[in-house]
Amino acid sequence: MRKKNNFGLLLLFIILISICIGFVLLSSKFEQNIPTVEFENNGYWNLKDKLKIILKDDTGIIYYKITFKTNKNSQILENKILKISQNNITLNISPPKLDMFFSSKEVSIIIETIDNSKWNFLNGNSIIKEFKLKVDPNLPTANVIHNSLSITRGGSAVVVVEVFDKNLQDAYISFNDKYRFKLSPFYKNNFYVSLITWPINIEKFESFSLIVKDKANNIVKNRIPLYIRNFKVKNSNLKITDKFIQNVSANVLLKSSQSVPYDTKAIFIKANRFLRVKNINHLRDISLNSMSNKTINSFNINSFKRLRGSKRSGEYGTKRYYFYKKEKIDESWHLGIDWFNFKNSQVLSYNKGKVIFNDYLGIYGNSIVINHGMGLFSLFSHLNSSYVKVGDTISANQKIGTTGSTGAALGDHLHFGILIQGIESNPVEWSDKKWIKTRITNILKDAKILIDIKNR
Repeated sequence: MRKKNNFGLLLLFIILISICIGFVLLSSKFEQNIPTVEFENNGYWNLKDKLKIILKDDTGIIYYKITFKTNKNSQILENKILKISQNNITLNISPPKLDMFFSSKEVSIIIETIDNSKWNFLNGNSIIKEFKLKVDPNLPTANVIHNSLSITRGGSAVVVVEVFDKNLQDAYISFNDKYRFKLSPFYKNNFYVSLITWPINIEKFESFSLIVKDKANNIVKNRIPLYIRNFKVKNSNLKITDKFIQNVSANVLLKSSQSVPYDTKAIFIKANRFLRVKNINHLRDISLNSMSNKTINSFNINSFKRLRGSKRSGEYGTKRYYFYKKEKIDESWHLGIDWFNFKNSQVLSYNKGKVIFNDYLGIYGNSIVINHGMGLFSLFSHLNSSYVKVGDTISANQKIGTTGSTGAALGDHLHFGILIQGIESNPVEWSDKKWIKTRITNILKDAKILIDIKNR
């Protein structure tokens, strides 16, 4: 009888133990997942920026400690026990206070955290992670060597700069902190050149600046000295008819694989406004993607000439207002020069270069884009036919196509444009031999002299 009672008690004990073990294993209070630590860094630190650290845990964080460590000593940057656990904590840790003799080239950030779990004999799950950082408190070298004297709204200029940092991450020319212009290697190591333009649609000029940033987030911003010249914007009112919308705007949308709205006015707006933006962005993308990183030693460019025997029918920088049944329905900038002669007039490229685009481009119709180097591109639009293909290297005065009325065109003509790193700039400047010499090529020649003097 006693044996049966002892067996029953033993069985009950085993069941109770099993229940307890099951409760511990299945209860969220006894979860075994260690906290996660996210430290936003790329392995470099300037000892000035705050450190962003993110701690996460399902049961909540109840303790964390952040330690700054060198090969000689360590100091606690933050140490906290939380009264109420938190599932997600974002920390912005201030750098340590260091004396003037600090010289360590590498430091460690040690992150320790414990969660609110009852696991590990009620001590919770913990983790300690160490992140090694290279110390770089020095500012990059960022000097403006030479640049064009002035720039006009819608116009172009050139800038030569010196950039150096052993941990260089990024360097570019910024306009109004909105537009970004690439730097191309120029003449000798650590020197760069960039063609820049003041976009015609931006009325307010704030600044062109050289921005240089290293991996430790040391940033230098140097203003580029430029005199500002005004550009007189011309306005043009255009009447839009049902015939134009149905025969031109709707066709442009269809050929661009866009749906055509039912509303007549909406058809024009979609083609003229939304498709235009898409086409302009595509021109920017293909231009930037085709820019070479080879060192530029010289830049020889001819003035671009008018379509032979033609008359001008549209000017650069004209603000066009579109009216449909006496209602203003849209507006846009005309970003090139329109020339017309007879139908299918021969189109020449007056400068050597490489064809980077030859296709249908929405409102621009059949178009060719030629890369002339250093961020300069020429655009030929509304073509009826072409004699070149993408990848072709062409010579000056080579025939590249014939004029037409493809895209959003009222009749047979050539839309000629100049792109500076993909942004349409004033072609009139690049059609002026004297302007090219005084504002571009002479600047590059003088910059070489200044670089040679600097390197002596």
